[in-house]
Amino acid sequence: MNQENKHSEINVPEEHRRSIKSFVLRQGHMTAAQQKAIDDNWQKLGIDFQAALIDLNKHFERPNPKILEIGFGMGVATAEIAQRLPDKDFLAIDVHGPGVGNLCKLISEQNINNIRVMRHDAVEVVEQMLPDASLDGIHIFFPDPWHKKRHNKRRLIQIPFVQKLLPKLKQGGYIHLATDWEEYAIQMLEVLSSFPNELQNTAADYAPTPDYRPETKFEARGKRLGHGVWDLVFIKK
Repeated sequence: MNQENKHSEINVPEEHRRSIKSFVLRQGHMTAAQQKAIDDNWQKLGIDFQAALIDLNKHFERPNPKILEIGFGMGVATAEIAQRLPDKDFLAIDVHGPGVGNLCKLISEQNINNIRVMRHDAVEVVEQMLPDASLDGIHIFFPDPWHKKRHNKRRLIQIPFVQKLLPKLKQGGYIHLATDWEEYAIQMLEVLSSFPNELQNTAADYAPTPDYRPETKFEARGKRLGHGVWDLVFIKK
């Protein structure tokens, strides 16, 4: 077997594929305003999970480039990115209820029209709902880190998940990752670099933060304390 293709061609056992989860399900208190935002706006903004392929253009009512945003937290950065990139449409996925409610609230308050929201495990969405070559970009910012090195197989960014993502990405589309855990950054770089026939790094290793990704308050605080942040941007060949 060609050494360059070893990860692209391996067969990952089905039980391991199913074990990948996009997030640790965090329980949190849903405020009345967040719940009201979901109740009032879900019919317009929400996409319910279904075990069938969907046409993203029908949900956004226009054929603009589509960006998958996995793990938006409380949605503040996602809302800002969508406003900085008004000619792109964003499918934002998280499982954290208060975050889903807060993003719906921000979208409504700021009259943002290029975000649709899902509350579901992103791995199942990728596997069952997204057609091949339907995405122009994928953002995964600060995913749950499982920060100890022995937990590397529980992290989202691993070879089996990238194998699921790549068919969904158009040629010339990009994957943008960011983390504030150095060990996870090293793993992310190793994983994406394992697909040399399919992905091209835009930098020698870690990339400058693109202008569209805003610095979060948490990130700014970490930098003041001397912590690092690492971005990676790879293009599909």
